[in-house]
Amino acid sequence: MSVPSPGLSPGPSSGQAPAASLPWVGAPHPDGTSGDVEVDGLRLPADLVTGEAVVLELRPAAFAARALAYLLDAFLTIGILLGSIVAMSVLAAGLDDAGVAAVALVTMVGCLVGLPVTVETLTRGRSVGKYAAGLRVVRDDGGPVRFRQAFVRGLLAVVEIYGLPFVALISSLVSPQGKRVGDLLAGTYVIRERGGVEIPPPVRMPPHLAGWAVEADIGRIPERLALAARGFLGRFDRLHPQARVRLGVSLADHVARYVAPTPPPGTSPEAYLAAVLAERTRRELERLTRSEEVRSSRSARRDAAPVLSPSSHRLVGEQPPR
Repeated sequence: MSVPSPGLSPGPSSGQAPAASLPWVGAPHPDGTSGDVEVDGLRLPADLVTGEAVVLELRPAAFAARALAYLLDAFLTIGILLGSIVAMSVLAAGLDDAGVAAVALVTMVGCLVGLPVTVETLTRGRSVGKYAAGLRVVRDDGGPVRFRQAFVRGLLAVVEIYGLPFVALISSLVSPQGKRVGDLLAGTYVIRERGGVEIPPPVRMPPHLAGWAVEADIGRIPERLALAARGFLGRFDRLHPQARVRLGVSLADHVARYVAPTPPPGTSPEAYLAAVLAERTRRELERLTRSEEVRSSRSARRDAAPVLSPSSHRLVGEQPPR
């Protein structure tokens, strides 16, 4: 993932800092170059990005686990299908050939498409086989699947699993996330749910930059840029020293376009990024807290208002909450 060069120029309130005043300007690049660089190792194809650019690393399920889940689901589905056919053959004994064909078609569609789609929708991506294997289907952004995604996956499963299984096999082996064709069209993939998802700790404010950060004007930093900075700090100790300098300087240069004033002399790029992200999170939490307090106060006033007043939301005869 390239460090995003913001395509939109920062507005007047974004606090763009002049490049010449940045304390790390002139820091050497190991390859002798300057400008945009590739953020090696920061691009995770299965990341779930939450607010304030926190990365949740969702591990795609292994091929063997997916195959086990599919086999369990297939055996269960075929068993239900055979039982339904036997039951329908008894109930449709008095029907003509067209009626029997219609009943058989409805039974097959219900078992092969309707049942899996319903189960995945209600369980948010966990069929019986996936539950046994500790797997779950999620959207590409990490969210739970909805009916639309489950329907696309279930419809194509009839062709690529029960009809032409080699299609799903080849697609799963070629895709980095193990996606079959249904996953590619639905925008989903299968993750390993057991073992938990490790949430990285929040970025800590460097003590010597706390005073500067409180007074700083932090503009609207693009989420992709904040994500790159958050990923860099999370992998700081694991990066090669040369890559650490190169990436830190490049990210700090980009973030500085949205922050003013410049940090104190001698501030390192990683400390600067940590201070900006930590202060950004603190301000967002304060904003949410104030919004919740205003909502609670408004709701309390409405509860205490007379029933016939314009601001009341109680019905006639309803007692105010205690």
